[in-house]
Amino acid sequence: MFRALIWLVIIGAFIFFGATVKLGHRTFFGHVRAIWHTDEAQDLKHGVQEKAGPAVHKLEKGVKAGIHAMEDEGSGGSAGSAAPAHR
Repeated sequence: MFRALIWLVIIGAFIFFGATVKLGHRTFFGHVRAIWHTDEAQDLKHGVQEKAGPAVHKLEKGVKAGIHAMEDEGSGGSAGSAAPAHR
C-alpha cells in the first residue's frame, strides 16, 4: 500500500512538473508534442501503420474468431466440459 502511494505521488509530480515547468520556450509535454508533429515523426507513424497494418488485421481476425468459437462452445452446452459417464 505504501509503495503504491509513493508511485502515485511520483507519477503525479511528473505530470504536474511536465505540464507546468518551462524548459526553454515550452514545457516537457510541449516539447514532446512539438517533436511528435514533425514531418519525420509523421513519416515514422505512417510507415509503422503501413507495415504493421496487415499484422494487426490478422490479429484482430484471430481474436474475433477465438471469441466467436468460445461463444459457440458456451451456447453448445457440454463442449469441453463433458460430465462423467455412469457405468
